[in-house]
Amino acid sequence: MGIVNVTPDSFSDGGRFDRVDAALVHALALVGEGADIVDIGGESTRPGAAPVSAAEEQDRVLPVIERLAKEGPVLISVDTYRAETARLAIEAGAHIVNDVFGLQKEAAMAGVVAAAGAGVCIMHTGRGRETLADVVSDQHAFLDRSLEIAAGAGIGREQIVLDPGFGFAKDVRENVELMARFGELAGFGLPLLAGTSRKRFVGALTGRDDPGERDGGTAATTVILRMAGAAVFRVHNVAATRDALAVADAVLAARRSLNVRS
Repeated sequence: MGIVNVTPDSFSDGGRFDRVDAALVHALALVGEGADIVDIGGESTRPGAAPVSAAEEQDRVLPVIERLAKEGPVLISVDTYRAETARLAIEAGAHIVNDVFGLQKEAAMAGVVAAAGAGVCIMHTGRGRETLADVVSDQHAFLDRSLEIAAGAGIGREQIVLDPGFGFAKDVRENVELMARFGELAGFGLPLLAGTSRKRFVGALTGRDDPGERDGGTAATTVILRMAGAAVFRVHNVAATRDALAVADAVLAARRSLNVRS
């Protein structure tokens, strides 16, 4: 899943792709590098980012989605927690809704996804709520509720990917522990998305203050999380991620053929 931020203030590439033509060129470049999904967002979710109105978000993302949908067979995801933005994005050609509040910010969101039969990435967040001390217990506390909402709205399990929300109200220790215990999330029985790309905790671990210099650390997290069961990777650098996954998948295939326990 390649990232296209149509924003002036995203932490890694804010302002680089905040025009329709630039965003489209970047999206197509990501597809050329091997992205299966392009995730288009119109509001920065970095800590401390200023919120934007629904109208401004829609003005940013809808033209890009419309243009990209005409370019060819690529899955398009819209990164939004707003039900109306999601509905309009699906009408414009999006296939997936990526909700960083896990269907819990706007009550209408689950119904929009269900009515459209769209895919949905349900993300865990610690923002705006009391969290449990144990990182995996808190994943269940939040995501179990999200899955209840999804089921109640008629969203099928085959439509759902879960995202444990690396970096969202989690400190370095919590992010590392979540990686170390990622395999425990297999208990949900759903595909898992990893969104570690260039995040602050990767910079803290590698000493890289510039987000653009964190692709090496991101690749390391990609391998670790692939080995632990992650299925989808939301990244800025698709080519580097493809290389990292090629190595990890070769080892996983060898394990299967040799019947080696992980």
